[in-house]
Amino acid sequence: MTQQPVPARPAHPTQAAQAAQPVLDAVDRHIISLLSRDARLSIRTLATEVHVSRTSAHTRVQNLVRLGVITGFGAQIDRKALGLHVSAIVVVKIGAVSWGDIAARLAELPFVEKAQAVSGDIDIILTVSAPDHEQLGRAILRDIHSMPGVVSTRSHLILEEITGHPPGTAPDAWL
Repeated sequence: MTQQPVPARPAHPTQAAQAAQPVLDAVDRHIISLLSRDARLSIRTLATEVHVSRTSAHTRVQNLVRLGVITGFGAQIDRKALGLHVSAIVVVKIGAVSWGDIAARLAELPFVEKAQAVSGDIDIILTVSAPDHEQLGRAILRDIHSMPGVVSTRSHLILEEITGHPPGTAPDAWL
């Protein structure tokens, strides 16, 4: 009986994740950078900016979508223009419940924009925006804080928001 070779296992879990990451060249990274700034750019404009043919630009964008590097094309929305004039970060501690279940229920609540799992002495961070303080208070106290499984909440009003660099647009060595 011959022995089958044992496949090599990565020494560390991050090595496995790195092995699964797509290899991006400078042109791919430039395309990502341009689309991060303006998702409405045409293939023709992308091709001109990155100095490749339209066919190559189109193929590269499609590959980036297929690989999951680009997950969608969307608009940046101004909350205040929608009438959402007050926002808060809500820190949530949960009890002995499934994070996925409670996070999904929290994310479905009115005015909740995002739910994120975090490490440390808290469990979930929510971004919540509402038309006014009264409705924000109701959302936090009535909907979030009273949800079964939520042990405690701490709210922090957002006084000012300054936008940083979307992935792929920071002036660093990535490009």
